[in-house]
Amino acid sequence: MEILIGCLFGFAGWFLARYLAGGIFTVNQNERAVKTSFGRAERVGTATTAQSPISASLLGEERERYSCPQVRVIPPGGPYFKWPWEQVHKASIATQTMNMAYDPEDPNANNQGTALEAVTKDQLNTGLKGQIRFRVAEQNLYAYLFGVKRPIVHVMGYFISVLRERIANFEAPSAAAAAAPGAPPVIGISINDLRKNLPDINEHMDRECASSAARYGIALDASLITGIDPPAEVESALAAINTAYNQVSSDISLAQAGADQKLVQSHRAVEIETLKAQAEAEPLAAVAAQLGELKKSGPGVLGAYLRNVRLKLFTQAQRVILEVPRG
Repeated sequence: MEILIGCLFGFAGWFLARYLAGGIFTVNQNERAVKTSFGRAERVGTATTAQSPISASLLGEERERYSCPQVRVIPPGGPYFKWPWEQVHKASIATQTMNMAYDPEDPNANNQGTALEAVTKDQLNTGLKGQIRFRVAEQNLYAYLFGVKRPIVHVMGYFISVLRERIANFEAPSAAAAAAPGAPPVIGISINDLRKNLPDINEHMDRECASSAARYGIALDASLITGIDPPAEVESALAAINTAYNQVSSDISLAQAGADQKLVQSHRAVEIETLKAQAEAEPLAAVAAQLGELKKSGPGVLGAYLRNVRLKLFTQAQRVILEVPRG
C-alpha cells in the first residue's frame, strides 16, 4: 500500500514538474508567438487576411487565393501558461538582411551566393549584386508558421522571378525624350540603361514585392541592387563604346554651345543697331512734330521760324559763304 501511495505521489510530482511547471513560457521583445491546441492555431473569430491592409496590393483573385485566417498573437512578456496538449510557435520579427544572390536551398548556387545571373533585353548575361531587407509580418503569422514549409525560400523565389522579368524588359525612361529634335544620340545598350536607373529598379522591386507579406507572411522592407556587372569580355567593349559616346557627346555639346553663343551675339548686335536707328530717328520725328504744330498756327509761321534759325546760325558761324544769283 505504501508503495502504491509513493507511486501516486511520484507520478503527481512528475506530472506537475513536466506539464504544469514546464507549461510556463515567455516571449522575448523581438518575438511573437502563436499557440496551437491539438495542432489548430487559436483564431480571431472568422477574420482573415483578405480584410487586412496587407492584402491591399493583391488583385481580387489573388486576395481569395492567399486568404489566411487571423490568429491570436501572443505579445512579448510573460510568464504565459500552456496545457500539455497545446504548443507554442515563436517567430522573430526582427529585421534581417540577406544577400539577394543567396539560395536557401543550395548555398553553392549563384556563384556561391555572390552574384545573381539575369538576361537583359539585348540578350546579354549579367551578374546582379545587392541585398534585401525583410522581416516577419506580424499581421500574417499564420502564413509564415503554417502556410508554407520554408517561407524565405518562397519569398526569395518570388523576388528573383520579379527581378529577372524587370531586367529582361527594362527600357530607359529617357528613351522617348532622347528622340526629340536636337537631342544627342543615345546608344541603346541595356547595361548602360540599367546602371543609370538603379534607383528606379529598386523602387519598382519595392512596389512589386509589397504583396509578399500577404502571400508568405514575410514583408520585404527594401531591396538594394548595388551592382550590375556584364561578363569580363563584354566590359572592355562597353568601356570603349562609352568612351567614344562620351567623346561624341562632348563634341556635340561644344558645337551647340558655340552655335548658341554666336546666335546670342547676333541677336545682341541686331538689338544694338535697332536702338541706334531709333535714337537717330527720334529727334527727326520730334522736329517734324514741332514743325507740324507751327504750321497750324498760321501761313507765315514757318518762314519766320526758318529766318530765326538762319539768324542764329549766322551769329554762331565765323565765316559765311553766300551764293550771289547771276543776272
